Amino acid sequence: MIEDWQHFLLPYQQAVNELKVKLRGIRKQFQDQTQHSPIEFVTGRVKPVDSIKEKMIRRHVQEDRLEQDMQDIAGLRIMCQFVEDIYKVVDLLRQRSDMTILEERDYVTNVKPSGYRSYHIVIEYPVQLISGEKRILAEIQVRTLAMNFWATVEHSLNYKYQGEFPEELSARLQRAAEAAFKLDNEMSEIREEIKEAQTLFSNRKSNDSVNNEDELKE
Repeated sequence: MIEDWQHFLLPYQQAVNELKVKLRGIRKQFQDQTQHSPIEFVTGRVKPVDSIKEKMIRRHVQEDRLEQDMQDIAGLRIMCQFVEDIYKVVDLLRQRSDMTILEERDYVTNVKPSGYRSYHIVIEYPVQLISGEKRILAEIQVRTLAMNFWATVEHSLNYKYQGEFPEELSARLQRAAEAAFKLDNEMSEIREEIKEAQTLFSNRKSNDSVNNEDELKE
């Protein structure tokens, strides 16, 4: 019986903190080279204890198998501007030597019946503790901003209805998911224009910042 959940979850929190810094670092490197970053922003969390217990019951996970059988105790989410960026991020993660990819699930191409789209990656990540190295599982979800908006709304409704959506609401969610994906596709069609405009805006902000610093020095 896990009595000290704070102690149990500490390595997972450390993993989330480290991975957020590393993934945000990728974005910084692209920006430093004035290139379009496939990563828009990164969030992360450790699953709350109540959610872990509920999932253990729902998925019939034994306590002594918790670390092996529950893959999303540590969870990270990478948001992208374009659908194409999702696959660029996946390729970047595949090339890294500080984590091992164990499983990939492409719900962008293989959309779920509900309309859910996202790319899920389960990794094994080594955390350095004072007692030695501990390798833990973490799940990284990569999705566009539109996909994330839909998934966030669907998650809230799922909590309310416990997965048993009214038929009309389910149909509306599916239509909304298709509308969100259509938006993603439209943005992909003009992505070069968008990226060029963002680069010009970013350069202008940088120049304005330099000019303001010069004015302060005078």
